[in-house]
Amino acid sequence: MTGRPAPAAGADQVQTTLFRALAVLRVVVLTYAVVLNATRWHEFDHPVAGWLVVGFLALWSAVTTWAYDDPRRRRAPLLGLDVAVAMTAVLLTPYVQSDAMLARHASTMPSFWVMCPVLACAIAGGWAAGVPAAVLVSACDLSVRADLNGTTWGNIFLLLLAAGIVGYAATLVRDATEARLVAERRAAALAERARLARVVHDGVLQVLGLVQRRGHELGGEAAELGRLAGEQEVALRGLVQGDDVSARHGHRAADGSADLVGAVNALATRTVTVAVPAGEVRLPVDVVEELVAVCRECLANVARHVGPDAPAWVLLEDLGTTVVVSVRDEGPGIPDGRLERAAEEGRLGVSESVRGRVRDLGGSAVLHTGPGQGVEWELTVPRSSGLAPGDHS
Repeated sequence: MTGRPAPAAGADQVQTTLFRALAVLRVVVLTYAVVLNATRWHEFDHPVAGWLVVGFLALWSAVTTWAYDDPRRRRAPLLGLDVAVAMTAVLLTPYVQSDAMLARHASTMPSFWVMCPVLACAIAGGWAAGVPAAVLVSACDLSVRADLNGTTWGNIFLLLLAAGIVGYAATLVRDATEARLVAERRAAALAERARLARVVHDGVLQVLGLVQRRGHELGGEAAELGRLAGEQEVALRGLVQGDDVSARHGHRAADGSADLVGAVNALATRTVTVAVPAGEVRLPVDVVEELVAVCRECLANVARHVGPDAPAWVLLEDLGTTVVVSVRDEGPGIPDGRLERAAEEGRLGVSESVRGRVRDLGGSAVLHTGPGQGVEWELTVPRSSGLAPGDHS
């Protein structure tokens, strides 16, 4: 009946609280219905049937109070049956009451009790479920009236208004609770990552740095071991710093975008200098991740081919319609034909990890190099694949 997916834990907590409040309201309006019908039962054409209706409403109120307290039972069958009971009680009114009662627009048998099934639908499924339920109950109310007056229309209007407001408010509170729980989980995860980052920085990164330096001093096989340790230090440092930058810059936003400035800043190490714009540069998360992955590959090539202590520079430019990321070093450069021979030999680091990734983003990767001139990769991605300049979430 609601058409909504099963609520998550946070929504369950909100709904449980609201349904318990509804249970109290159901007792109050049931008491009113019992007292009201007790004062006028002598006017009924069929008083026995009237008391059977009131008794069933009391029994059903007890059943629903129990049923709605478990989130697993708050589904369309129970909600639909609840509304059906209200509609049936209203439709039995002409049979129970006398013509004189109907002529003076006396309250129907359930009276205000009919609002409880309507509000139950609103709590479970929002206004989109509450308003249709109110329409169905109101249609039954109209069908039992010989003629209509302002009181009838006023009651219908209030029922529809209550369904809409309660449904909207329930959805708003449920979504806010879910957002708060997500924020709390994210804060806890970031705190744990920060703790692990401190542990890694105080232990693993220092050891890797020591191995790199000692290997370089000893030379031979130890130098190769030091180079590998340097590569892992760069990768691990980038991962650790990436968590911190995500926390500071809101790396992933609700609209599926990410701040490329924060992600590129995470590439900075003792050998890598980063220059970025002052503001945010937001692009889809997958675009940011691919660009950062390409930059990491370029920096890994610098450490591999120039040296673990070789300086490198990363420059990010937002040109409005395009975003350009440049990665530069001051090494010996790439000899002519070397990349082509590497591709023929099956080594696809440049052709796939760099050019292939950027090409898949609809951009281009241009290589500027020459003997003794170092290497500069210019990675250009069209802004049309991301957000317009100045759109900051």
